[in-house]
Amino acid sequence: MKNLLTLNYWFNLRPETLVPYAQKIFIGLIALFIILALLIIIAKKRSGIYRGFFKRLYSFFWSNALIGLILFFFNYEVVPFFSARFWLGLWLLLMIVWLFFILKKLRTIPEQKKQLEQEKKLKQYLP
Repeated sequence: MKNLLTLNYWFNLRPETLVPYAQKIFIGLIALFIILALLIIIAKKRSGIYRGFFKRLYSFFWSNALIGLILFFFNYEVVPFFSARFWLGLWLLLMIVWLFFILKKLRTIPEQKKQLEQEKKLKQYLP
């Protein structure tokens, strides 16, 4: 754990491979992203107000699964510079920012729902 807090660990351009336990967690995370992307395919086919949200989630999970596979490959093959740990930190940071914007968009759905109900109520009185 002390090693995680050193600059040498994060910015070493020729790091060692991940320990087997960390590799299993990494592969499990990538598999989880792929499974969630496949499940979201079913949900995004339905029309509705949540369709755009599911499209965003689908692109999030599928893109991060692909990026994770690339990072895992570089780490497994011990490719200098591309297997550096700061790529994992940068990937995690970008995932958090991307999820923030997805969830921010999710918060606007109730407002859109109210607006659609008002439009529907208004349209029932129009010829």
